[in-house]
This record gives sequence, structure tokens and C-alpha cells, in this order.
Amino acid sequence: MYKILAADGISEKGIELLSGEFEVTVKDKISADELLATIGEYDALMVRSASKVTAQVIEKADKLKIIGRAGVGVDNIDIPAATKKGIIVINSPGGNTIAATEHTMAMMLALARNIPKANETTQQGEWNRKKYVGVELKGKTLGIIGMGRIGGNVARRAAAFEMNIIAYDPYMNEERAKDLGVASVALEEIFKTADFITVHMPLTPDTKGMIGAKELAMMKKTTRLINCARGGIIDEAALAEAVKNGTVAGAAIDVFTEEPIGENHPLKGVDGIILTPHLGASTVEAQIGVSMDVAEGIKAALTGKPVTTAVNMPPVSGAAMKVISPYLTLAERLGCTVCSLAEGAIKSVEVTYNGDIVDVNTSLLTTAVIKGMLNPVMEQEVNYINAPSFAKERQIKITEVKEKETTSFKALITVKALSAGGQTVAAGTLFGEEGRIVRINKFRVDVDPHARIVICPHINRPGVIGKVGSIMGAANINISGMQVGKTEEQGTNLMVLSVDNDIPADVLAKVKEVDGIFGAKLVNFYAV
Repeated sequence: MYKILAADGISEKGIELLSGEFEVTVKDKISADELLATIGEYDALMVRSASKVTAQVIEKADKLKIIGRAGVGVDNIDIPAATKKGIIVINSPGGNTIAATEHTMAMMLALARNIPKANETTQQGEWNRKKYVGVELKGKTLGIIGMGRIGGNVARRAAAFEMNIIAYDPYMNEERAKDLGVASVALEEIFKTADFITVHMPLTPDTKGMIGAKELAMMKKTTRLINCARGGIIDEAALAEAVKNGTVAGAAIDVFTEEPIGENHPLKGVDGIILTPHLGASTVEAQIGVSMDVAEGIKAALTGKPVTTAVNMPPVSGAAMKVISPYLTLAERLGCTVCSLAEGAIKSVEVTYNGDIVDVNTSLLTTAVIKGMLNPVMEQEVNYINAPSFAKERQIKITEVKEKETTSFKALITVKALSAGGQTVAAGTLFGEEGRIVRINKFRVDVDPHARIVICPHINRPGVIGKVGSIMGAANINISGMQVGKTEEQGTNLMVLSVDNDIPADVLAKVKEVDGIFGAKLVNFYAV
């Protein structure tokens, strides 16, 4: 039974989803040392933001297949280290969207109306109505930096407050901007013109410190900043100084470079700055939602089903997955076929998609081809996570081609591998729900790639096939199917035998010695 470690206070609903089928160990507060010492026991790990899944932890994780982050941000997980080791990393990109959106609006309103300070002084017996006069949101310009799920939801709610909304996102097209009712502007324009600025970007090398002393100096003295995204996007020391000296009016911050914040943190105690302890996803509904999302992903991974929320493999929507999932095994076996037939190291691979399949994202299918191609020749296990990086390390160029037109089939996948010995081709399609190889090099075939196949080009004359069958029979190897592929050229055919047993090297050598046989290659699909 697979073992799962649930750390950091994962919601009970997610635990319940996994407990019946897997052995789940719950450790709400686990130290770094304990995680390092025990991670080798587990097949899956569920965390929130507290546990740091470092490269050192991943190195010790000999059984780990998947890490699930119950939330959006995955900066507490070493993604490159996990990817290199073939460990899937998933998150919950939508589970806490509403919670984070509403917290952003709450912070904006609290900042505009001085609610925390007014509450504190009133509780102490003061009555300072004039001191805590605020500003209205109506008519103010809101600058949103990052227009993903949360940024888009903030825009919709800000529109209800009759704010003027401008936004910066390098990936936002005109159609999305129009749909959200925002004006797409340059980042500098947001700094110079917005009354409120809210950040909804991931923390990356490009976004780290993107709002520092220089950017704060561009802003109006009445500007107020909100960050419920990631700590480190706003320079904390520069922000503290800007609020103290009146460069900006105030800030509301939910996320920090180091969490929890220390006693001497620069933002602590600054009048005009509101701080909350990373509460963006802290609602009952959000905690249930993200735990259920991650539990579903872990369950899928451990039971061999496709995972749609992985952050270190090609993203595939549920609708696209429904289309491509029947082709995944076929794609792997086409990759295995070209690898087994190629003469010498493969330099480049072209995967061509024809027919109905071109209408969806096929990147995961291309990864499946790479996986099938590399697994037979690598000591380390190749999977959907590390296959692209292994191909890159070996300088194998991978290209995708999509052509809507197809002649004989509703959909067709063709894999062309170039090696020192020339080009090797294998193509396949689905017959119902079953994959079939329908072309090997220049030969038209109809092969069920269910176990192992032996491929033999041979002279088209009586007796050749029979001799091969006799050799297999003498070695007690069962032939479960046979195909003879033909071309327009006269004299040469391709024999493809589906066999149920392993074929020793000496038996394969005997087949190659048969007069009229030009070679024999074993393709073992169990290798993928």
C-alpha cells in the first residue's frame, strides 16, 4: 500500500479522500530535520507553505512519486530537483482563488478606511472620528499587476465599486482585457497614475523586488499598495521607508520574504501599514478546496492516471486530456519502436499529428513519445516529468508538427527519428480504443503493440516466414500475431511478429542468419 505524508495542517476532507485507499500519516507540525529523516518512507507528500521541500529532502526521497502543494504558490518546493528525479509536483491553482480575491478586497477597504487602527483605538476607549477619515474607492484608479485568476476576480469586484481599472500583464491579450473591463497599460503607467496598486504575480527572478525604492518614488503620495500574492515582490525595507516619509500613503501586506516575520521586521510598527499573517487562503472553504484538489491529484498519480495540475510537466486541460489520454500508451510505444529500430544515437525527433487530434494541446503526447524512446536505453527511470530534460541533456531536438489533413485515419501520430544511420519512422492510430502501429518506415502494417514485437525485413519468397516461425517454436516462444507489411517496391516485405515471451540474443541471432532475412530487431514495450 502506498504511504502518504500529510504535513502543515491539511484539511481533514482531503485526508478522508485518500485514507481508504492509501496509508496516510498526518503530521501537522513537522520539523525540517524530521522531514529529512522520514521522507524516504513515503510515496507522496502533501504540504502547505510551512514545510520546505528542498533539494536535500528530495535527494532522500527514494520512493517519492508526487508532491502536492495545497495552494497556488510552490516556491517552498525545489521544482528543478523534483523534476530531475522524476517527481511530479502539483498545486491547486483554483482552490483558493475566491479566498485570496476577497482578502485583497478586504485589505483594500481596510486600508482606505483605516479600519485596523480605528478598531484598536476604539477598543482602548478613544473616539477619533476625525483622525481616521478615509477615502472612497469609487472613482479611484486601481492598478492590478498580474491578471491571472485572482487578478481577474479582483478586477470584477473592483468594477462593482465603480473604480477605474488599469492592468499590467505581459500575457494578457486584448480580448481578455475587454472581457474584464480593464485598460492594458505599461507597468510604469500603473506606478505613476494608480491610487491603489495590488500585486498578483508569482515570485520569479523577474518579479523579485520589482517594486523597490525607484518604483515607489514614481507613485503619488496618495497611492496605497496591497500585496496578497508572494513575499519578495515588493522590497519590504524600501516600502517601510516610503510610508514613513510620505512617499506613498500606506500599504496592506499579507505575504513576506521570510515567514513568520521576525521581531525587527521593517514593516512592523509602521503607522499606515496593515499586516496580516498570510491569510489569503485562510478560509474554511479554501482549505477544503485546495486539500481536495491536491488529494485528487495524488490519487490519480498513484493509481496511474493522468494528472492535470502538475507544475513541472506540460499543462493539459480536462477537456484536452479526455481527447489525448487514449493515445498516451500508443505514443510511448511509437517512441519505443523508433528507438529500437534506429541505427546509432538519435539526434532529433519530429512528431506529426494529423486529423482531429490537432485541435487540442498535444504536448503531453510528445512527452510520451520521448518517454517511450528513452526508457529502453537509460539506466534511470524516465517518466512524464523528467523525459523532456533528459532529451535536452542528450541534445535531442524535439519538434511538433500539426496538419489537419489526413487520408486513411481519423487521427494519426507519426514519429520520425533521425540518427547516424538515417531516418526511422513509426506511425499509429486508434482502432476504437486500442492503439495500432500502422506504418514502420516505408511499410504499411497493422500491429497491436501490446507486449513485444520482432521486426524483420525480408525477401518476398516462399519459406522465409516459415523458417522464422520454426526457430521461434524450437525456442518455445509463442507467436501471438503476425503481419507482413508491403511497399510499392517489389521483392522486399516486412515481417512483424507479436511474441509473448522474452527472446534470448542467441535466438534473435539465428533469425538474422536465415537466408532472405535482412535483419531482426526486438521491440520490447515492457521497457516503457
